[in-house]
Amino acid sequence: MKILVLNCGSSSLKYQLFDMPQETVAAKGLVERIGIEGSRIKHTRTGSSTISKDADIPNHKVALKYVVDLLLDGDEGVIASLNELAAAGHRVVHGGEKFASSVLIDEDVIEAIEECVPLAPLHNPANLTGIRAMKELLPDLPQVAVFDTAFHQTMPPKAYMYGLPYRYYTTYKGRRYGFHGTSHYYVANRAAQLMGKPVEGLKIVTCHLGNGSSITAVDGGVSVDTSLGFGTVPGVIMGTRSGDVDPTLVLHIMEQENLSAANMSHILHKESGFLGLSGISSDLRDIEEAMEKGNERATLVVEMLAYGIAKFIGAYAAAMRGLDCIVFTAGIGENSPLVREKVCDYLEFLGVLCDKDKNGAMIRGKEGEISGGASRVKVLVIPTNEELVIARDTYRLVQEK
Repeated sequence: MKILVLNCGSSSLKYQLFDMPQETVAAKGLVERIGIEGSRIKHTRTGSSTISKDADIPNHKVALKYVVDLLLDGDEGVIASLNELAAAGHRVVHGGEKFASSVLIDEDVIEAIEECVPLAPLHNPANLTGIRAMKELLPDLPQVAVFDTAFHQTMPPKAYMYGLPYRYYTTYKGRRYGFHGTSHYYVANRAAQLMGKPVEGLKIVTCHLGNGSSITAVDGGVSVDTSLGFGTVPGVIMGTRSGDVDPTLVLHIMEQENLSAANMSHILHKESGFLGLSGISSDLRDIEEAMEKGNERATLVVEMLAYGIAKFIGAYAAAMRGLDCIVFTAGIGENSPLVREKVCDYLEFLGVLCDKDKNGAMIRGKEGEISGGASRVKVLVIPTNEELVIARDTYRLVQEK
């Protein structure tokens, strides 16, 4: 069964074609700058080199047509007919409180995703565009929505509510939702497999660390708390996002500089974090390089990041009343031995011991253990695979249909 996985951004479309249930990737690619001058598509058939093609791609429907044509191409394609496609699985960023699991898409689901647009105004419209474009191209093809927020719907009210007047929850659905759910779900379950234990019996903290970051407490296989909240600013410092900030400081800055809500939102989302603190870059690789040369503000960024991650792990160990495993994933989690080591050093009191040789030797894109033999807590590095989660859920729902 061939499953096409789609991740539509506002001006991009990522795709992978899976053969299920073997879980092998036949082809993958990226359409960039949709609706913008200089749009292009990159396509890779497994076992072949990547091809890149500049094209006029005004919208997602045209982008999908290019994807389909490449999948059918006599030289670079991997299917002979569109009839080989069994379903399409879509990443949808926000499902609000409506969706605690992946679902087959129908008109009611589309309407519910539309209702969540105010909660994710940059992402849900793009996700809907991809769904509608696919429906127009292949109207009879089953489609599945897999939500970033769904995994966190198991959080109890004591974890997801804010200390604001209750009317803001009932009126505006103001609560903690959390994101990166498919990533946290995948690496937590993969960690259990690597440990040879059922996830239902484990207390795991998963650290999805990249340009955007979130940390999640996974108790018995379900999310019980997470660092991102109503939006994607809270938690640890990120590439251009501030992380946790005292709201009274935000109000003070707005008053002093006569800033609008939109101005302040731009500062919190786009001018803060690594970039704002260092004045160098939003990329941690640049920050670490500057740190090695003695740059004090770059050093501050690395220290703040590691300190913040360690605080969340310690807090979540308390929330779960125990800790069996820490997982590092995503761009920084998978590729920064420095950050991993610094985080583990803070947590030695919990029995966390990092093997510096294993940590330093961890190869990009590989999974493995970096904890020392005497560590009471397993520390693992696991590359995330959100697309595989989408493919698995899509395959399961189509089989059950």
